[in-house]
Amino acid sequence: MSQTHALGIDIGGTFTDIVVYDRATGRISKGKGLTTPDDPSRGVLTGLKKLLEHDVAPDSLYRIVHATTLFTNALIERKGARTGLITTKGFRDVLEIGRERKYELYDIYIAMPKPLAPRDLRLEVTERIAPDGSEITPLDEAELLQRVGELVALGVESIAIVFLHAYANPEHEDAALAAIATNYPDLIVTASHDVAPEIREYDRTSTTVTNAYVKPLAHTYVDQLVKQTADLGVDAPYFMMLSNGGLTHIDEAKRSPVQLLESGPAAGALVAAYFGSRAGIDNVLAFDMGGTTAKLALVEDGEPHVDYHFEAAREKRFAEGSGLPLNISAIKLIEIGAGGGSIAHIDAMDLLKVGPESAGSEPGPVCYARGGEAPTVTDADLLLGFLNAEYFAGGSMKIDRDATARAMQPLADRTGLSVVDVARGIYDVVNENMASAARVHIAEQGKDPRQYTLLATGGAGPVHAYYVAKKLGVKRLFCPLAAGVASALGLLIAPARIDRVVTIASRLSDMDWPRLEAAFKDLETDAAKVIEETGFDPATARITRLADMRYIGQGFEVVTELPDGPYNANAAPALLKSFEDTYRKTFSRTPPDVNAEIINIRVSLRADVPGDGVGFTATAETENGTKTGRTRPVRFPENDDYIDTAVFDRSQLRAGETFEGPAVIEESESTLIVGPGSTVQVDVDGNLLVELPEDPQ
Repeated sequence: MSQTHALGIDIGGTFTDIVVYDRATGRISKGKGLTTPDDPSRGVLTGLKKLLEHDVAPDSLYRIVHATTLFTNALIERKGARTGLITTKGFRDVLEIGRERKYELYDIYIAMPKPLAPRDLRLEVTERIAPDGSEITPLDEAELLQRVGELVALGVESIAIVFLHAYANPEHEDAALAAIATNYPDLIVTASHDVAPEIREYDRTSTTVTNAYVKPLAHTYVDQLVKQTADLGVDAPYFMMLSNGGLTHIDEAKRSPVQLLESGPAAGALVAAYFGSRAGIDNVLAFDMGGTTAKLALVEDGEPHVDYHFEAAREKRFAEGSGLPLNISAIKLIEIGAGGGSIAHIDAMDLLKVGPESAGSEPGPVCYARGGEAPTVTDADLLLGFLNAEYFAGGSMKIDRDATARAMQPLADRTGLSVVDVARGIYDVVNENMASAARVHIAEQGKDPRQYTLLATGGAGPVHAYYVAKKLGVKRLFCPLAAGVASALGLLIAPARIDRVVTIASRLSDMDWPRLEAAFKDLETDAAKVIEETGFDPATARITRLADMRYIGQGFEVVTELPDGPYNANAAPALLKSFEDTYRKTFSRTPPDVNAEIINIRVSLRADVPGDGVGFTATAETENGTKTGRTRPVRFPENDDYIDTAVFDRSQLRAGETFEGPAVIEESESTLIVGPGSTVQVDVDGNLLVELPEDPQ
């Protein structure tokens, strides 16, 4: 059988989404099931078996792309491996010293992020490298092996090796890796120069230890999943989604799983950029709301923003500096503790609050009838008439509406409101939570949300997007086909992308230009090798050169995209201009008569999916009258009571059709809610474009 199908798997906090795409016909097969936290692969295999039984032959799959929240959850819940750190003598406490800065200056009860490697598992060895890469003190290998033995005796499963200034000269770390491999061949080890060859000891140490913390989990999980899918007769190569929105191969993912922490959210932003570009909409607010969290990312000129530093497992949501700093590239987005499973409660001031605690998939919202007792956002959506109890998750789940009403009653008694009014309050509060966080995120980037189109994905995103858009002042809402599993679909259109970085630390006026060009070439060669191992043609890859630059005397850098190489002394004015343009765009002005310097250099290689990629169109035209004659009572925020509302079956909508709101548009994995006065149009690809009404002045 010819291999014509690609498989995308996205494991979220509540649901596991699976999409199979047939490149020969453009048809997609979709599956959504509850995530199985005790063994995430079990949920994947359950959904995959259903698709293989009814839609796809195992030997027709030619590629599998996977994203998961497993490693992020391990960090947040502190369920990673028992991890040790071996570092240069005198630097044992770098993780706790950090930057010696409180993220909230006047909070005397402040909680700082706890190191993943506790102090008794952080040991020192004799060695020293200078900032220029010269050796000050040789590595004492006998002492190193003694320290490794001590950690193994304490039950350590994974070790991070972080020697001072290893970014300038990795010889001591390489020697340590070789010695440990010879004497402890089964021990999992991460060296800092392999995952974070950058200046700044705290960030480099944090990144390396984090990688070591999740690395055994990555090895076990990935190997197990590959074996289990092979047992089903699937022999397609596996790829993993990185936080930067690119793909890599299994071995690279196992080597550096820290790069996968934001793989699921990255896929959501990527698919928003893809659908927006196909519809001719380049500036998009990518809004993805699932069962546990909501994510929002800015897409400009068809591309999501990428950051080159990330913070994981924050002690306080939205508080910069309260998490673990990581030197990884990741699509820039904001995550909000607001999903379908977010729990509603009354606080000490008798105010209605929603989240950030979530019912997750176990037990899940009350309406799932799986033991949940606390009312959630999904429960409120059901009571308001937004969701169809008979068609939830494509009819695969039995929904208990009566149990939901009973669970909501204590909140109604506490507030003196009716159960329905409490549900409407939950809906409005969670929408405001998401809109407020989005306003801050957008404002921090100097943007105006009214200049964007809100693109809604995720199982709960289309249910809430219309009223989030209203709160943001956005006038257009876009809901793509298969919105409920869009992140899984995004995996199939992701390019291979590899980012590499190294520290050079030199003023432009003193630059050794041959050394600079050679360093860029080395990074490009390394990245191209990984691109090729991922199954893409490196000759087709787009190479982007960047540099972390600053004015001399400044403490932090601005990541600057550079003109194409090769570089020599004549390139200095062009590099300086690129930096000044970026600096001016960020800070509005540049200081006078100050020399600039390059601290780190970066390369990004991207190779697109071979062939035409993913593309599908709306279903075949049908007769007029796509409402199917159905209505149901829905309680919209604008109304004081339920109103009979037209219910559309999305699979029956044809390209070019237009209708007015209010309306409910159902498909198997999500439901789009549009309010009164809106206009909905179906485009040629089956996507829904909603024009919101003008607010009365």
